[in-house]
Parts: sequence; structure tokens; C-alpha cells
Amino acid sequence: MSNPSAASPAAENPADDLVLYTSEGGVATITINAPDQGNSLNAAMRDQLTDWFEWASADLAVRAVVLTGAGERHFCTGANLGGAQKPAPPRPEGAPERAMGDASRMIKRGWQRLVASILDCEKPVIAAVNGTAAGGGAHLVLAADLVVMSDTAKLVEVFVKRGILPDAGGAYLLPRIVGPQIAKELMFLADSVPAERCAQLGIANRVVPAAELNEAVGALAERLVASPTKALGLTKWLINRSFESSRQTAFEEEAMAQDLLTASADFAEGLTAFRERRSPEFKGW
Repeated sequence: MSNPSAASPAAENPADDLVLYTSEGGVATITINAPDQGNSLNAAMRDQLTDWFEWASADLAVRAVVLTGAGERHFCTGANLGGAQKPAPPRPEGAPERAMGDASRMIKRGWQRLVASILDCEKPVIAAVNGTAAGGGAHLVLAADLVVMSDTAKLVEVFVKRGILPDAGGAYLLPRIVGPQIAKELMFLADSVPAERCAQLGIANRVVPAAELNEAVGALAERLVASPTKALGLTKWLINRSFESSRQTAFEEEAMAQDLLTASADFAEGLTAFRERRSPEFKGW
């Protein structure tokens, strides 16, 4: 198991004991380590998490990423408003404490950036949902490429109960998975959605007994590690783009991605292994 280097995000962020990062056998595991606060994220933790996804995306030794929460009760329960916030410029005399644009800027710099780091990660991301995923934590699940849930886990679009709008990309992500009518139901009513229902709706790929979650996620990650990483990353990009692309654009981007992939070592290995009638040994580049 390798630990973060001195140049990694852990060297710059005070939340390194609350957001854990390990890398072993091609799998980076990011753990939200604040079970006593429902694995909610303050600003420092949120930014640390973002930095780790960007780090894993760039690390050629990483072939897959697992995101999970510490403990058995909570995956992530969204934002924790405690802790220090990012510094802001001083206010001129007479200016209001909160001005138009403040909330928008905070969302863009914070949770939207985090969700984007998952969607844009060049490696497949598995959400190992060990407990409740609520608010922004639910949207981390929606942003993941593959979702494995414990049979005791649940997802809650809790925003309406707090009198606020769904943020962290939820109104973008959820309808793309479950359709607009079900998305409205989940966001309007804010009911808890158990793991089995999440699987029925297409949010979860697999539901397993709580005691088997780590084993199931590990087996899935091993399969991803053995795959051609660049091909997976480009496939992820094409699928994520497909909801916004016209047929013409989608076809052009598919051709471009295929052209890019031909320069990879794994592309050459795949063809060579096919000709030699053996299993390929992909390196991840």
C-alpha cells in the first residue's frame, strides 16, 4: 500500500485525517473519515476530496477509484457548515454582509467543483455506499460511474426539508438516471430511498449484504484494474457527453476518441494479444 507523497494534496490541506487516501494494486481508495458527524463535509474536507480525485485522475499508477465513508451508518450526509470557510476579500464600508453572487460563487467553488472532479476523473469511480447518502452526499453517489450499496444503505434528497434547492449538480444528474418524473418525486417529497429501490431505479448497480460490501467492491475494482484504463476513461467521457450531444456530434467525438486511443500502449497490446490468441496484459497507458 502506498501513501501520499509530500507533493500530494495531503501536504497542503489540514483535513488529511478526515479524508483518507490510500493506493494499492492500482486502486485508490478515498474514505470520508468523520463518522461522528455523519461523514458530512466541511469546506476543508470538501476541497481535500476534490483534490484527491484530481490527483487520482492524473496518477498513472491508479486504474480505479473507490469512494466510501467510515463506519457503518453514513456514506456522506452532505455539507457541514462548521469549520473554517475559504477566505474572502474584505467588504467596503457600508457593503452588506451578504451580497448578490456570494451564494452562487460559494456553490461553484465548492460542491460543484467536487462533483465535477468525479465526473471528469479519467479513471472509473466506484461509490461504495456503506450507509445513508443524503443531500450533497447523495449527489456524490449519482456522479460515480458504478454504485455498490449495502443492503442497509439509503439515499435521501433532503434539500426540500431544509427549505433549499438541490445543489451539487443533483438536478442535472438525477433526471438523467431515473427520468424527470421520478426525479421530481424524490426531490419534492424527500423520502428515504432504500438500497433495493435505488437498484430498481438504476441508481445502484449492485446491492449486497453489509458484511460483503468491501469484498464486492474489491472484486469489481480488480476487474477495472485489469482493463485498458485509457479506453475506460474515453468511454466514460463519451457516455457522459451523450446526453448533451447531437447524433452528429456524438459520432464525431466517438471517431476522435477512437483516434486518440490508437496512440495508447494498451490499444497495441489488445491487438497483439488478439493476433497471438492470448489474454491481454494492459498497463493503463
